[in-house]
Amino acid sequence: MSARAEIEDVLGRASWGYDENDVDLIASQFTETAAMTLQIGRDGDTIGPFEGREQIRKLHADSLAAQTDQRRHNVSNLTVWSESADAATVTSNLTLLSIENGAIQVLSSGWYRDEFVRDGGGWHIAKRHVYLDLPY
Repeated sequence: MSARAEIEDVLGRASWGYDENDVDLIASQFTETAAMTLQIGRDGDTIGPFEGREQIRKLHADSLAAQTDQRRHNVSNLTVWSESADAATVTSNLTLLSIENGAIQVLSSGWYRDEFVRDGGGWHIAKRHVYLDLPY
């Protein structure tokens, strides 16, 4: 499998983990020492960093616990900006859907900027910045 396909799988597993309330699956897509930040809107403050796999796991667990809807993360337009044998910088678009009470709506859109590293277990996210166009 190519590096790009493996990276796409990591992005897909992280999204699937959130959508299916599997915080262990989400966390397993990050390195032990990963860092994650979040920004909402162009003028929004940067939230984080959340440092380490366990803080990232807790962030997702807390978010999921506060939800009443079913989320669907749609990741698209994957672009590899740089790649070596053991590192890659990737951006991808996000469309976040919500399903509740028989209705579906777009909650937000945005993008991920990820720095991936390859280790003995495959590709993992070492650094992630999430940008959302709107709060949800």
